[in-house]
Amino acid sequence: MSDRVLGALADIPDGGARGYPPAPGGFTGLFAIRRGEQVFVYVNSCPHVGLPLEMQPDRFLDRKGERIICAAHGARFQVEDGLCVSGPCMGDTLEAVPARVVDGQVLVSATAGV
Repeated sequence: MSDRVLGALADIPDGGARGYPPAPGGFTGLFAIRRGEQVFVYVNSCPHVGLPLEMQPDRFLDRKGERIICAAHGARFQVEDGLCVSGPCMGDTLEAVPARVVDGQVLVSATAGV
């Protein structure tokens, strides 16, 4: 299985998020949230209506940086597991993408988000 390099971990602000375009041939982008040396990656699609979560580039978190938020309807998701804790999709989860950091680069499967 081949890997896709999303980019450098250092390009994601600690406590912040960054969006990534779809893989070649894909339709849905990804986004990553950094917590120190940990990174959480999800498919950029709200489980409620399938829209991308952000209206402005890289704006995936609430003002406190504690929850992922859907800009379309205000649903809030836990960073650690993507569980919706408030909003119309409560109890649903974002699609998590296994990721790892190797030599400072965030890697996911080449087929993630396809």
